[in-house]
This record gives sequence, structure tokens and C-alpha cells, in this order.
Amino acid sequence: MRIALASDHGGFGLKGVLCRQITAAGHEAIDLGAYSTEPCDYPDFAILAAAAVVQGQAERAIVIDGAGIGSAMVANKFPGIRAALCNDLYAARNSRAHNDANVLTLGARVIGEGLAAEIVKVWLETAFEARHAPRIEKIIKLEQQFFGTPRS
Repeated sequence: MRIALASDHGGFGLKGVLCRQITAAGHEAIDLGAYSTEPCDYPDFAILAAAAVVQGQAERAIVIDGAGIGSAMVANKFPGIRAALCNDLYAARNSRAHNDANVLTLGARVIGEGLAAEIVKVWLETAFEARHAPRIEKIIKLEQQFFGTPRS
């Protein structure tokens, strides 16, 4: 699986850890920046990650900022994106199984590296449960009604 990763300066260190984990698990990690701890703006990187999924450059994306909240808000502006902020394993599993989340956001200042690694592992390994498809179809129809965009 191709997974785009992006972060602001607050998530830079954790992004490196997760890139290595994803590669070691046999996935392709696409690092979209930031490339240092120099202050930068999280929307710029959430946009890159969400666009990578929408445009088919990656199947999923992970965005890391200080709290994970802002990046989720930005990513969810894109039709076809279902971004989930996950601070625990239950949320990670649920976001995939019930909501078919294609973007995971994490708060580097909220969770540690160990928990982040476990969340990513669960999020990548959990399949969408087809019984929840009618709910996802409602989201897609809403996007099409307001944005006229194809499904993602």
C-alpha cells in the first residue's frame, strides 16, 4: 500500500518514526514534508496529504501535527476524504472498520511514539466492514450533492 505522510514542525520527529515503521511493514511511505522542525503551517501539509489520496498518488495518508485536530479539519474539506483523529486503538480500529477512514491524523504532543506506532499498525491492518457501506454511501451522496464530485 502507498501511504502519504505529512506533518508540520510539531509532528516532524514522529513522522520519521512512522515512515520507518511503514516501510518496515512492507508499505511504500511517501514523505510529503515538513522536512525539519522549522516552524510551518499544518494546513499546508494536510492539504498535500489529502490531495495525494484524492488524486490517487496514495491509498491512504497520515498527517501529524501538535494535536491532530487542525489537520483533520483541513483534510476533511476535501470531497472523498474521511479523516479521523485517533488517540487510541479503539478509535483507530473503528475509523477503518466502520467509517473507511482514508486519512489518519495524530497529535504528536498528545500521544507518544509507542502508542502512535500501535495506532498506525491497527489503522493499516483493519479492513472496512462492508455492512457499514450504506452509511458511507450517505456521506458520498452528500459530497456529490454539494460538490458534484466523484467518490473516493
